[in-house]
Amino acid sequence: MVKSSIIAVIILCLLVSFVIIMPSQQSYLSFGLGTAIALVILVNFIASASTRKKHIERAAFWVPALSLSSFFILLPIVFAAALQFWGVFSVATWVLLISLTLTMYYNFLNVPLAIYQKQRELKQLESPGYFPSLTILIPAYNEEKVLGRTIETVLEASYPDKEVIVIDDGSKDQTYRIAMDYSNRGVKVIHRPNGGKATALNHGLLFAKGEIITVVDADSQISKNTLIELVKPFRNPEVAAIAGNIKVLNRRNILTKCQALEYIASINIYRRALDVFGSVTVVPGALGAYRREVMQSGGFYDPDTLVEDFDVTVKALKTGLIVQASTSAVSYTEAPHTLKDFFKQRLRWYRGNFQAMWKHRDAIFNPRFGFLQRLSFPHMVISMVFLPIAGLVNIVSSVQMVLNGDGFILVPAFGFFCFLQLLLCIMAIQLDGEDKKLALYAPFLILGYKQICDFIMIKSLIDVLVRGRKLKWTSAQRVGAATRGQVL
Repeated sequence: MVKSSIIAVIILCLLVSFVIIMPSQQSYLSFGLGTAIALVILVNFIASASTRKKHIERAAFWVPALSLSSFFILLPIVFAAALQFWGVFSVATWVLLISLTLTMYYNFLNVPLAIYQKQRELKQLESPGYFPSLTILIPAYNEEKVLGRTIETVLEASYPDKEVIVIDDGSKDQTYRIAMDYSNRGVKVIHRPNGGKATALNHGLLFAKGEIITVVDADSQISKNTLIELVKPFRNPEVAAIAGNIKVLNRRNILTKCQALEYIASINIYRRALDVFGSVTVVPGALGAYRREVMQSGGFYDPDTLVEDFDVTVKALKTGLIVQASTSAVSYTEAPHTLKDFFKQRLRWYRGNFQAMWKHRDAIFNPRFGFLQRLSFPHMVISMVFLPIAGLVNIVSSVQMVLNGDGFILVPAFGFFCFLQLLLCIMAIQLDGEDKKLALYAPFLILGYKQICDFIMIKSLIDVLVRGRKLKWTSAQRVGAATRGQVL
């Protein structure tokens, strides 16, 4: 924890040094605006932390003057006006400065909040156990290669009162037979015609008796104490759902190792920050828990998007309750090991996210949705819409500069952001107690892996705009050869 805090301080100092490395009116404006909005949120959080009731597990404050949605809409207008005034307006410069502003904002906000969340979580680990009745749902479709080990880890996981239900969604392989092999160990097996994951989960919920519903994907393996840690936060009656900590199991090549690092350094740092506000936007299908009554009030899972987990999480947040994350509740999942399978998986994720964002677009400006409107939803829109497009524009403009013989200008900026990404990865690895060697892949999150993800995200956005909901489920092929011993 001390090492992580030291790295966090270095990161913040590095961000401050940006205006020294790249001195200009534009960089001063980017740095000032990004830092200012982050500090407004942090100062309000600190002020409210000492006054809110101890049993409330999130910050309860109001961001004054402007909501983040309004701020992010005004930001492009401010930069367009400033660049026009300075007489240096170009689309590439405009996009670059907005990107820099958001980089400053995200890091000045997420880094200190991630450290704070870790300190708070260490205290929660020492709290006594809480054991409401629990049902674990495992939806499965053609998962014969991985289902057995998933069920084994669920059965071996410590919990005094748990019910395990496997829903075979019309599999064409040996999935049903493998699930039935565990019926003599108390596992309930349901077979139904194929109808999709959302429909399968809803069918399983009809048989579930638990107060808390936990969902585990058929290709995931949970650790021994996962269920105990996952359920602890539900002691607070305001908690609607808890997101588990997803880690990549099969770290065999550059692609899977980049995914492992992305889960740790990008997704988890962002999720730690949102956890502080009780506004985590995605409870992942690989491991997540919900209060049963909250799911019932929202109508369970809807089959109208490709990502039922994002959709049902947003519905839970719209109730005004808390959605948090537990980094100590761990689930290991099999990541795609080829570019073809990676493309299929991310295409479904990103298409589904855009579908769900459009479905819940009322959350952008409606203040009754609390932190979903003030913080989480604006972040989602920016990270999935603006940043990938901005990344493409920046790459094109960088190539043009190199071709024009001005590539040397990019060297200090590229070095700055590579070093920043490396420090962020090291901090995240320290916080998660992960393999330090993964930090070697940090440059790919700046150049290479990032552009692949951006391309798929832009394609997914176009697909949703053109085809709407007429999109098919795309999934990666299972290998089924990984074991937890390879990463633990």
